[in-house]
Amino acid sequence: MYPVLFELGPIKIYSFGLMMGISFIIANLLLTKEFKRKKIDPEYASTITVIALISGVAGSKLLYLLENWSEFIANPVGMAFSPGGLTFYGGFILAALSIYYYSKRINVKFIKIADAVAPSLLLAYGVARIGCHLAGDGDYGFPTSLPWGTDYSNGTYPPSLAFRNFPEITSQFPGGVVPDTTLCHPTPIYELIICSIFFAFMWKNRTKWTSDGKMFYTYLVLAGVERFAVEFLRLNPRLLFGLSEAQIIAVILIAIGAVGLNSLKRENKQSAS
Repeated sequence: MYPVLFELGPIKIYSFGLMMGISFIIANLLLTKEFKRKKIDPEYASTITVIALISGVAGSKLLYLLENWSEFIANPVGMAFSPGGLTFYGGFILAALSIYYYSKRINVKFIKIADAVAPSLLLAYGVARIGCHLAGDGDYGFPTSLPWGTDYSNGTYPPSLAFRNFPEITSQFPGGVVPDTTLCHPTPIYELIICSIFFAFMWKNRTKWTSDGKMFYTYLVLAGVERFAVEFLRLNPRLLFGLSEAQIIAVILIAIGAVGLNSLKRENKQSAS
């Protein structure tokens, strides 16, 4: 793993930060292209990207701190300003609310912006996951014997730390400690592959789906399915019915997306009759 890719004098270039930056650049390029196609002022795309970046990082950090409240109370400054510790859904929710407020200011329907953002958000999320993989920050999965199992011993959160509160895993190793060299599922790469496939599907169909909301509702379903599935291989605590927090949120997103798509289908049938 390569948490720090290289150094320029006293400046360290972190893999996670670099991939996050690249993901937002990709999202901005695709969003600008979509705004032009939808005849929305493309200048708004850059502003929305900046809003998403700031509110996304803030929301991700906030949810992470809430999830780890006891540790935050014990070390508030260290936890708040650490480079790691970001929870995607916190960023997604705050970014969506911030962009909704901005859409009101510029008098553009939020759903039109959400449709334009949807495919780029899928790809940007997948690219950002490369940063998690290179940083070895604990977003990887359970130990595996598969040939593509990955060694995260040089990551910022090696297996000996990541699995220490998971007795179902530690009990399988001598002394109850998972060796840092244990090969694990590279779940960030799984997410990159799945998100890339879903992005290609949505990008191909973006000109065919003319109903406002179809792209966004489809995104909610696909993004929810992707995260729900991958979570079964990851080490997050299970909260309800054997599901992790991320899976519970994913189920909610899938339900919202499914209801939205069904509503659009009914509207189209009524219009055709």
